[in-house]
Amino acid sequence: MTEIVDELNRLHRQVEVRQVEAGEARTVLLRRTVDAEIADVWDAVTSPERIGRWFLPVSGEFKVGGRYQLEGQAGGEILQCEEPTRLRVSWLHGPDPGFSEVEVRLTPDGEERTVLELEHVAVVPPDFWGRFGPGAVGVGWDGALLGLGMHLAGGGMSREEAEAWQVSDEGKAFFTRSGELWGKAYATSGADEDVVAATTAATIAFYTGAES
Repeated sequence: MTEIVDELNRLHRQVEVRQVEAGEARTVLLRRTVDAEIADVWDAVTSPERIGRWFLPVSGEFKVGGRYQLEGQAGGEILQCEEPTRLRVSWLHGPDPGFSEVEVRLTPDGEERTVLELEHVAVVPPDFWGRFGPGAVGVGWDGALLGLGMHLAGGGMSREEAEAWQVSDEGKAFFTRSGELWGKAYATSGADEDVVAATTAATIAFYTGAES
C-alpha cells in the first residue's frame, strides 16, 4: 500500500471555475512528474495500442478532426494534437453530453523526466456537482494516472487484474485516500467546509461501495 500512497502523493490537484462558451465550467487539474522521457510519455498517451494497455481499449480515426471511442467510457473528437506536448479532445458521455474536454500537456524535465498535466473542463449539472464535487471525475483520473505510471515503469495490470484490484482492500484504500485528497483540493478552492465533507463522503462511497 505504501507504493500506492506514494503515487497519490506525487499528484498535485487543483479545482477551479471557468467561463466557456457553453456556460460556467468546472475544472480539475492533475499534475505529476514521471520518470520517462517526453517522447515515451507522448507515445503512451497517443498510441491506441499503448492506451489499451494502461487505460481502456480505444477505436477511431486518430487525427485532428477524427473521432475516437473508449470501450465502455467516453468518446469524442480529437481537437488538437501538437506532438509531443499537447493533446486536446472532447470527452462525451450519453445522448446529451453537454460541454466536456480533456487536455494533456507534457513538458520535459531534463532528458529522462516529464511533467504531465491533465485538465478536465466540463459544464456539470448543478445537482451532480452538488452531490459529488470534483472527486467524481478526479478519483477516476487518479486511477488512470496510476495505470499510466505503472505502464511507463514497465509494469501494469491486465484488465482482469485491474477489475479485481478495484474491489480489493488495497483498491478501496486507494479510492478512499484519493477522495480525501480531492476534498482537500476542493476546500483549497474556497468550497464550504460542510459541502466538502458531504461531497467527499459521497464520492468515496460511490467508488468503494460503502455507505455514505
